[in-house]
Amino acid sequence: MPEQHRTLIADRRVQDDDWVLLEEGAERPAGTRVIVPLAAWREARGEDVAPLLTSDTELTPELAEELLDAPLIAIDFPKFTDGRGYSIARLLRERYGYGGQVRAVGDVLIDQLFYMSRCGFDAFSLREDQIVEDALHALDSFSLSYQPGTDTTEPLFRRRMRERQAG
Repeated sequence: MPEQHRTLIADRRVQDDDWVLLEEGAERPAGTRVIVPLAAWREARGEDVAPLLTSDTELTPELAEELLDAPLIAIDFPKFTDGRGYSIARLLRERYGYGGQVRAVGDVLIDQLFYMSRCGFDAFSLREDQIVEDALHALDSFSLSYQPGTDTTEPLFRRRMRERQAG
């Protein structure tokens, strides 16, 4: 049985989710776009099938090359304390140049959204107990970030140094 639809925030706004996250071994409902485990995606590739990467996925160059054709990539957070998905997203964006949607699914909490967005996530499937308005505000928790990320490749101290030299 497919997982129930959750609230989707994509590109910093609430959107209808036309993808269904299927559990392992679940039968695909006719006419739906589905997110499936990596092995199932490899067998059924297409515009209406997307891979789900578990947090222990080893993102090899060969796998990354395969994933470049995926319409979206979902990364599972089995529990909010498991941060391995951050590294997977960052590698997909920075090292391998993936330009499609990178979606956080699973135990996604609003206090993590800002940091997830800095690592390359642009879509978030929120847990049922999360407040959407708070989640949208959480994406703008900080106006500046010291460290570089997928959104700003230059650290704050270098930006400030450049501004001083220009002014």
